Amino acid sequence: MVFLEFEKPLEVLYEQLEKLKEIGASGEIDVSESIKALETKISDKRKELYDNLTGWQRVQLSRHPERPYTLFYIKEMCNKFIELHGDRYVKDDKAIVGGLAEIDGQTVVILGHQKGTNTKMRQYRNFGMANPDGYRKALRLMKIAERFGFPVITLIDTPGAFPGLEAEERGQAEAIARNLFEMAQLKTQIICVIIGEGASGGAIGIGLGDKVFMLENSWYSVISPENCSTILWRTWDYKEQAAEALKLTAENMYANGLVDGIIPEPIGGAHSAPEEMAQILKNAILKSLAELKTMTIDELIDARVDKYSNMGEYEYVDEPVKTDEK
Repeated sequence: MVFLEFEKPLEVLYEQLEKLKEIGASGEIDVSESIKALETKISDKRKELYDNLTGWQRVQLSRHPERPYTLFYIKEMCNKFIELHGDRYVKDDKAIVGGLAEIDGQTVVILGHQKGTNTKMRQYRNFGMANPDGYRKALRLMKIAERFGFPVITLIDTPGAFPGLEAEERGQAEAIARNLFEMAQLKTQIICVIIGEGASGGAIGIGLGDKVFMLENSWYSVISPENCSTILWRTWDYKEQAAEALKLTAENMYANGLVDGIIPEPIGGAHSAPEEMAQILKNAILKSLAELKTMTIDELIDARVDKYSNMGEYEYVDEPVKTDEK
């Protein structure tokens, strides 16, 4: 098991548990009661830790090396999956995967960021940072969905769109903007789920939908805490303060009306019970899809446009100016 910095108290308890199990395996001493008591203590400690997570701790969880990625969810949720490749312009971007899939008899187009499960694969997937080719591939798949009337499901998990020179040369900003323009009027249902990191244009490039959800320990922001800290304080040392100031957690996003719901994770995070997490996600997607199918395409598009048009609108109430005069 990989323990994060704030999980160190759990690591100590797990080490004690392993030692007790070794003693029990030797058969010389009965430690079953001690094991049971320690397991209860671990469960209580885990609940205590995860009931009081800070913004920065949730960012850490979203980046956990054992956290499930898009291809895992596709494998667990879908009965069938046919991956489609290439943007028909330049190449096949490995940072975004997608294709045709079947979920409980419902044909969908599902796509998302893929980071890679080890060092070699992370390099191959460019750490989930897509080039313009990836966003154009995603749009090609969404247009296929529109043509055949299949719902679109996007799974978002990226530290941002790739900022390299070649990406800018091939029109990174235009590719993301084009996706937003097309998704706003796509004639089919769109469900977006932030399963890990949701950073900047890299996330929003496939994140405009009828329903946008966040997993409990994911984050969604225009900038990462580290980069925000670097801009404001010229150092990464204030990333914890930046994470709180950015209000990037699922609770903050939902409270501000920027997402439509929060999907709970098993205690300990999605990586602690990935199969269970996949089932929870699948149920949430199917439930939301059933609701969206009660609306006509015109109603969907109108509601979609209205939702995003209303974001950022606030009413200010004039208050009397306070002075020191009596």
